[in-house]
Amino acid sequence: MEEEYHATVAVGNPSDRFDRPLEIRRSSDSSDGIDIISDLPDAVLQHIFSYIPTKFAIRTSVLSKRWRHVWSETPHLSFGWFSGSPKLINKTLASYSASKITSFHLCTRYCYKANHVNSSIEFAMSHNVENLSLTISNLTRSYCFPDLFFTNSSVKQLLVNLQHLYTKKKKKMPFVNLSPGCTVSWTSLKNLSLSSCKLSDDSLLKILSGCPILETLSLKFCISLMYVDLSKSLRLTRLEIERRNPFPEPMQIVAPHVRYLRLRDSEAQCTLLDVSSLTEANVDFTDFHPRTLYHGFEPLDPSVLLVTVQTMLEQFQNVEKLTLGVNFLQMLSLSKIPSLPLPTLKVKNLTLETRIMPTVVPGITRLLQNSPGLEKLTVLYTIDECSILLWECVNSYLKKQLKDVAFLFPWEYEVIKPKVMASFMELLLANTKTLETLVLHLGSCINRSRFEELSQIALTLSHNNKVSILLKRSGG
Repeated sequence: MEEEYHATVAVGNPSDRFDRPLEIRRSSDSSDGIDIISDLPDAVLQHIFSYIPTKFAIRTSVLSKRWRHVWSETPHLSFGWFSGSPKLINKTLASYSASKITSFHLCTRYCYKANHVNSSIEFAMSHNVENLSLTISNLTRSYCFPDLFFTNSSVKQLLVNLQHLYTKKKKKMPFVNLSPGCTVSWTSLKNLSLSSCKLSDDSLLKILSGCPILETLSLKFCISLMYVDLSKSLRLTRLEIERRNPFPEPMQIVAPHVRYLRLRDSEAQCTLLDVSSLTEANVDFTDFHPRTLYHGFEPLDPSVLLVTVQTMLEQFQNVEKLTLGVNFLQMLSLSKIPSLPLPTLKVKNLTLETRIMPTVVPGITRLLQNSPGLEKLTVLYTIDECSILLWECVNSYLKKQLKDVAFLFPWEYEVIKPKVMASFMELLLANTKTLETLVLHLGSCINRSRFEELSQIALTLSHNNKVSILLKRSGG
């Protein structure tokens, strides 16, 4: 067993790292009057500048005489939320002297000035940008990209993100419209990420037709998209879809070449029509809203929920690495419903992101029984994303069968007793025949003394079942 204490390191856009002003002080010259900083090669300085927002790179001009113009040739430009007005950004771009940009990151709250966004895009495109990231917020009217945005042979990674600022006065939220009015030509694009955009089925097809070497596609919170057809994207092997909407439209996915799928589906309305090449999947459901149009204005129907997970598991029969979330497992617990058999899986590496509670126990048990070749099982204990409405539905249906089960309920997750975890481990081991490794990431839900007690129990279980058991925790 191994006890681990993890430190969290946030990695994101350079501008995210500086919420407070950066204090820069002039360095003193050495005793012989030589400016040591000036001896640093330009490439080294520009590499350093790539880790900070551009406005801070400009301020380094006070540190050394030779630094005054080095920033203007750095291949990385980053403008965060607090980088100033469009006028200041335009002034910065006017002073830029390099012929090529490797990465261009723009977060803007001034999208009501379409010319500002358009001119920034044109600047990046004209400098053969490779990695382009655009985050637009505070929309006062819908924004459409100019035609020049859709024609570029240098961009390899593209991220478009809309962040809504909700106000009581707005009845209908504006959006970023990704409807190309011209032929799309992103011939070098490999990674495409679209978030909170309005994207129709036809627009997506038009975009994909202009991305012949696209490898990764991420679609998060995109509205109007109902049919994702990736059958002609031969190199696209990674797909991520996330949907959160109280009233989402159903979505169908055709992705015969995709090998990795991450799906977070609102209301469990996604249908996988063809994912025949899939080898790894990470799936869960979110945002259940009963008594809405999708549910016929009635409470959640257990039989409908089970058919949903049953149908999806049939698409995962050949997947070797599978991750399932707590809500998926709750729905799977309805597998006690007669006449609805579950498919046999070929999964070798299974990860469960879940809490330890009665409404997931039958689902986990059935899942393990239907995975005869399982070699590694990982449990990531989580306190997030558990749908209480779904729990009420599943618990109500199974309460007679689960009345003697001693596992915790959703709101009792702060500290787990070793006895409960030991019982859970025994359940996992009893329903697997080929398991070699069991890993439990307990986070901070168990304190040090209880962790040590559980470690001793795990040693015994490991010896008796001839399975390697690894326990991990974080926190003090």
